[in-house]
Amino acid sequence: MISKPSNLASSRREFLLNIFPAGTLFCLGCGSMSAWTASQEAQKAVEKKHKFLEDSGMSFQEVFEFAYKGFVRLMKGFGDEIGKDNLVEMMKRVIDNDIKKEALKEAKDFQVKDFASFRAGWRKKPDRFWDHVQTSTIVEDSDKAIEFRISECLFAKILRDADAIDIGYARFCYGDFAMARAYNPKLKLIRTKTLMNGDDCCNPRYVWEG
Repeated sequence: MISKPSNLASSRREFLLNIFPAGTLFCLGCGSMSAWTASQEAQKAVEKKHKFLEDSGMSFQEVFEFAYKGFVRLMKGFGDEIGKDNLVEMMKRVIDNDIKKEALKEAKDFQVKDFASFRAGWRKKPDRFWDHVQTSTIVEDSDKAIEFRISECLFAKILRDADAIDIGYARFCYGDFAMARAYNPKLKLIRTKTLMNGDDCCNPRYVWEG
């Protein structure tokens, strides 16, 4: 709950500002006064934040469940109408075309010209989002390849729990190959295992060809 400053506190601040010169206020107790003022400004900033932007109080898993359970039910319904195999193939075609259009456009800002810079980017600590939805370690880092072992993935957990691994693979895993090509035509992704398909890990291996 957001508490608003009392009228008494506001009156006190206005009184002090009107009676004393600015320099005198710092002599009378600059630490407490400046901290109080900063606190009031921070409070105002919180009050101005729209309710849509406030913290939901949900865990990462709760957010994923909220976001994707409805999606899974919808996709399963489509699969019942047109056949699951037809649905999955259609999803792959749409995702492949989408990546060719969007990922290639975005890759202009991220496109790498050499493998060293690509590897350097993957060595960086993941941001808060990816740090909370995947557990990954580098198992090889050489001049020709970089390989990871992903032992936990929240995308895979949610879709597997919903008995929708085919839909999950098409939606969240299939496009990784096209994305690798978007970074650089010399970059190739090799992957033989995925958590989404029930394996013990994902093992993406990026190889620089040529």
